[in-house]
Amino acid sequence: MTTRKIIIITDGDRVAQEVVEKVAQNVGGRAVSMSAGNPTPVSGSEIAAAIKETPHDPVLVMVDDCGSRYQGSGERALEELANDPELDILGIIAVASDTAKVEGVPVEVSVSREGKLVSTPVDKNGNPEAEGHTKLEGDTVDVINRLRVPIVVGLGDLGKMDDADLVEEGAKITTQAVEEILKRSSCH
Repeated sequence: MTTRKIIIITDGDRVAQEVVEKVAQNVGGRAVSMSAGNPTPVSGSEIAAAIKETPHDPVLVMVDDCGSRYQGSGERALEELANDPELDILGIIAVASDTAKVEGVPVEVSVSREGKLVSTPVDKNGNPEAEGHTKLEGDTVDVINRLRVPIVVGLGDLGKMDDADLVEEGAKITTQAVEEILKRSSCH
């Protein structure tokens, strides 16, 4: 059985979709656009079926809980994808949001809005959090704590970060985050 190599991004609004589609072009991958939505409009099994039909790896997938601090459709889809034996999650890009009262998730590394790799989480604007701040807070990240994934990369709000990640300029910050996962996996 051949497994498909995927990278999951915990954002799926309209801007995020444009960014993820651009990043897929930048890295020679594919984006599953049907996974975009705020919140995620389809189930994990529907996303998995679409992934398995894409012509080649890596496949970029979006999941989004639309600001809810509770488990929503994005986190449920993420959990389903993680439990599919035909999918190999290379890593997850955990996107920061202003959602309050969430558990948050530890990150191995974050990409700041300046394009620097930092050892702390970042906020929604892509600014590194203060030392001692150990978890990235977002609306679609708490479920990651229950999953086994090789790497979690922190990132600010896709396509925004005070214009540091504009799709018209190549979505450089999100591209860097995806490239970091590819570099740390056997897919690069």
